[in-house]
Amino acid sequence: MSTQPLFHEKTDARTGKVKMYRDNPLYFLRRSNISLYKSFLLYLYYSIAIWLPDPPRPIGGLCMSFRTFLASRIFYRSGKHIKIGRNVHFGSGKQVEIGDYTGLNTNCWIGNDTIIGSDVMFGPDVSILSGGHNFERIDIPMREQGATPRRPVVIGDDVWIGTRVIILPGVHIGSHSIIGAGSVVTKDVPEYAIVAGNPATIKKYRNQ
Repeated sequence: MSTQPLFHEKTDARTGKVKMYRDNPLYFLRRSNISLYKSFLLYLYYSIAIWLPDPPRPIGGLCMSFRTFLASRIFYRSGKHIKIGRNVHFGSGKQVEIGDYTGLNTNCWIGNDTIIGSDVMFGPDVSILSGGHNFERIDIPMREQGATPRRPVVIGDDVWIGTRVIILPGVHIGSHSIIGAGSVVTKDVPEYAIVAGNPATIKKYRNQ
């Protein structure tokens, strides 16, 4: 399996085993090719804005506007009237695309290359994954084997994603669909489908 290594490899002269180690602290920014301007925005977002309160708490509306302002300039593409709730994580966000009138609710975690359409509603604690870990080798720990190729999740327009849904890498969510709370989505969801469960299965269609 091809990899996008998070570590450099070196052979231990004494044991002959491959050792892997992290690069210097600037490795993440260099690997991600993030500009100084966006690095500053990311610093403001993750050090300050992410912890500020949501409405209806005092100044919650102002805090959400500040968070959304930063995120919209971090993302690759950002639609109008989006909302970013408290403690939303999106990695570097450099390849995130989000459409008009879409809101990411409290404690959501999305891959930094997720594509989200317009009018999408997120419940709290939703996780969207687009990467994983290699595990083929047994001579070194899995944590040292690097990452698998990324497979971004794509979400259509007018989708409702319930609380604590987990969407696995490479899944496409069709427009006008509903994902029930607590679902684990392992495969593509057709348009207008209502799915739920672990793994998520189709329960019915909204247009039938």
